Amino acid sequence: MASVVLQNVAKQFGPQVVLEAVSLEIHSGELVGLVGANGAGKTTLFKLMVGEETPGIGTVTRTRGLEVGMLAQEPQLESDRTLHDEVGRAFDELLALERKLQTLAERMAEHHDHPRLPQLMTEYDRLRARFDAAGGYGFQTRLNEILGGLGFSQADTHLPIAALSGGQKCRAALAKLLLQERQLLLLDEPTNHLDMDATRWLERFLAGHHGGAVIVSHDRYLLDRLVSKIIEVEARRVSVYPGNYSNYVQAKEKRLLARQRQHEKDREFIVKERAFIARHIGRQRSREAKGRRTRLERRLQAGEFVEQAPQRQRRLALKFEQVNRSGPQVLRCQMLAKRYGDKALFENLSFELYPQDRLGIIGGNGTGKTTLLRLVLGQVDPDAGTVHLYEQQSVAYYDQEHSGLDRSKRVIDEVQAVRPELSEQQIRSFLGRFLFTGDEVFKPIGQLSGGEQSRVRLARLVLAGPRLLILDEPTNHLDIPSREVFEQALVDYQGTIIVVSHDRYLLDRVVSRLLVLEKGRHNLYSGNYSYYAERLEEARQAEARSDAPDRPGKRARLARSSARPARPPPSPYDGLSLEEIEERIMAKEQEVEAINQRFADESVYRNPEVLRDLRLRLQQASAEVETLNQAWEQRADASGA
Repeated sequence: MASVVLQNVAKQFGPQVVLEAVSLEIHSGELVGLVGANGAGKTTLFKLMVGEETPGIGTVTRTRGLEVGMLAQEPQLESDRTLHDEVGRAFDELLALERKLQTLAERMAEHHDHPRLPQLMTEYDRLRARFDAAGGYGFQTRLNEILGGLGFSQADTHLPIAALSGGQKCRAALAKLLLQERQLLLLDEPTNHLDMDATRWLERFLAGHHGGAVIVSHDRYLLDRLVSKIIEVEARRVSVYPGNYSNYVQAKEKRLLARQRQHEKDREFIVKERAFIARHIGRQRSREAKGRRTRLERRLQAGEFVEQAPQRQRRLALKFEQVNRSGPQVLRCQMLAKRYGDKALFENLSFELYPQDRLGIIGGNGTGKTTLLRLVLGQVDPDAGTVHLYEQQSVAYYDQEHSGLDRSKRVIDEVQAVRPELSEQQIRSFLGRFLFTGDEVFKPIGQLSGGEQSRVRLARLVLAGPRLLILDEPTNHLDIPSREVFEQALVDYQGTIIVVSHDRYLLDRVVSRLLVLEKGRHNLYSGNYSYYAERLEEARQAEARSDAPDRPGKRARLARSSARPARPPPSPYDGLSLEEIEERIMAKEQEVEAINQRFADESVYRNPEVLRDLRLRLQQASAEVETLNQAWEQRADASGA
């Protein structure tokens, strides 16, 4: 059943037409993604759905009694209340019912032997039923759950709204909206101020939301996981694509190709028809030519032909040059520790990077992600441990704050500084690939938007031709088309990458290892973001199962199983003596040493396939040494050695 229906809607502000001939349906319970360039009309569409704007032409129909809640991209939340009390206003109706129940209870106590007592009891039962149906006394639990899920601590709840940052106010507005339990949610960039944990929590909340939602978001990973339909706003019209974001990308490309083929076919037909008409009009076949002219004009007026070729949005032309590797290893970090005052960011952090490795780094605010990058670059010193960077002369760093840019310089000068030997014309041509054309190349950096400054940084990165890319939130100010081009360039890049990012779609496409920094802890995963998310979900479900109430007989089975000592898995070295295991350890350690020496061989590190095989052999041999050592310890303990 459709909860909101737009029929042939048009909307304009002054002379500017924002939407025209828009017809679509939002069905109850469905999760929908809304995409389109900035200024395409997404916010106007939201305001039409919620009733804040009325269409100039057409109709917007909402199901009777439908409750719609809208979250603006930058909501205004001003109050002299605390965070707890302001967000708790979502329960005003529930609290009013609670006060009425208390008043009725007092009146019943006063009239316990009065003839009106049955009437008061009936009214109390009716109000109590409404109160329970609305959630009853569980509202406090729901309030704490949603505030906690969106990243607020218990201490934050006592802060006045005026003391919150802009990002915290946005999260507070989102919490307030979610607690109102509207049937249809209209969410404009709801993850803008959320960390990964809060974003994952929001995904689970929306997946279980009883109503529907329309979501505007640059978070393609969220759109892939949640939505079943994509609405695209482009050139004042809307197009609907079934499926998630990835399905939409593929389907749109197919539509564009089909429209391009139809355009070429129609153009060829029109040219042939006009040639025939011109050749035969006023001659022997003039009657036939006039008839074909009439039919052609009628079809042209009816819009049966694709007369204009489909226009593709201009995109970056971003591609890194061929990388020549200089050695077998890129980076070695051993037992790193870094503290700020009493706060430990990380301790005993060790990892190594080799050519073509792609390491992603994630973690909440203040866990040390950017600090770790600065340690690698030598900009700060570790409190303990060592960093050995083997690619000192070929490193490019993308700073999320753009602090490396000179705001007084022109775009062309800032980029040419990377390769002074290139002419101005060569740099201008190169900047065209990054959407800087004409006099735009002479604009001062300080006058550029965040997205334009990001493109300048990308231009400098590509021109530098580094063997190691160190990237700190590189997609923050890029639109989705630019992100997709940048991601493909990173996929094709043959050097080594270290990237800090909250863009889960990028992490999925680009990285092969993931370093997760938490408060004073760290974990290294071999895989992309989805692999890590699967491990998290498995752990969450296991914890939920362990916290679930016991089923009949479950406790007894657990007691019986725990009473039996667990048998260790059989070891391949069970039949060997202690001395024989020692001999194998020595032989395997010699093999590891021999493999390590081969990494210095130029014929090895310049051959990607040989290098990959050698690294695999090293991992297998090192793992076998570890297994042998464990077998030796077990045997020594058993024999009392």
